[in-house]
Amino acid sequence: MRSIRFALLATAATFAGSVVTAQAETKDMRIAFSNNYAGNSWRQAMLKSYDAESKKAVADKIVAAADVFTTADKEVPTQAAQIQNLILQGYNAIVINAASPDALNGAVKQACDAGIVVVSFDGIVTEPCAYRVTVDYKDLAEKEVDYLAQRLPKGGNLLEIRGVAGTSIDDDFHNGILAGVKKHPEFKVVNSVEGDWDETTAQKAVSTVLPSLPEIVGVVDQGGDGYGAAQAFKTAGRPTPIIILGNRQDELAWWKEQKDASGYETWSASSAPGVSTLAFWVRRPQGHTARSGRSLFGIHPEDSRCCLAQNPGWGRCEH
Repeated sequence: MRSIRFALLATAATFAGSVVTAQAETKDMRIAFSNNYAGNSWRQAMLKSYDAESKKAVADKIVAAADVFTTADKEVPTQAAQIQNLILQGYNAIVINAASPDALNGAVKQACDAGIVVVSFDGIVTEPCAYRVTVDYKDLAEKEVDYLAQRLPKGGNLLEIRGVAGTSIDDDFHNGILAGVKKHPEFKVVNSVEGDWDETTAQKAVSTVLPSLPEIVGVVDQGGDGYGAAQAFKTAGRPTPIIILGNRQDELAWWKEQKDASGYETWSASSAPGVSTLAFWVRRPQGHTARSGRSLFGIHPEDSRCCLAQNPGWGRCEH
């Protein structure tokens, strides 16, 4: 698999110079978006960003149609069947946030063989005929452990909350946590639960395992599950560890409350939902990987109040 860095037509400056050519080449194109999950605030914000960008492209007659399809469940067979249906409907391009990096490759190859351009992002596919817009989630997860090492030089026990099983996102985060613990052997992951990037699911999963766990000094996760973890520790009557957060509004509001009450500090970071718009505008040779250079946003203690104030009641925080 070859990897390159290339400019994306998502920026106004790049796109402005190409709009006339793009309109001529793509005005009759129909683009479909196959999304495997919409069950948390990040995914909702991602869909909102994509919808705004794609609707404008249709209104400006840059493309003929840009339709969004989210599967009824998170299962690979459901998304594979969806992609095959989109092939039969005659779409010219398919954007995918994938349920699996490899289990969808058969359906993706069918699309490529039919002359359809396939772009995966966030949850990527590995089929060489497709191309990928990636975020370095492994690095983000490793930075979670780096932060804990700065705060807790003596180390301790960690609880890992994983995301939707089978996705490249979950795999990358998990591998980053493992790399971080290898770098900082004073820490040990004593248990791992599935939180599905959702506060309710995470709270239930953490509550189930807490009675059997030793003292926990930190919770490493993938975003969308920090508030649920905090509620689980509170309900169990256990001390609140350093819980890495994922920029969601409920997490930031909870952080503010804890900081006001006790000076609680942590670190919050996630990818930007707007990465979906990059996938919409990618038009490059197949078989390559685009790495989004400004897709991660971290919030430090001194930033948390400002970020929360800028986004009252909204699901995420980003620049």
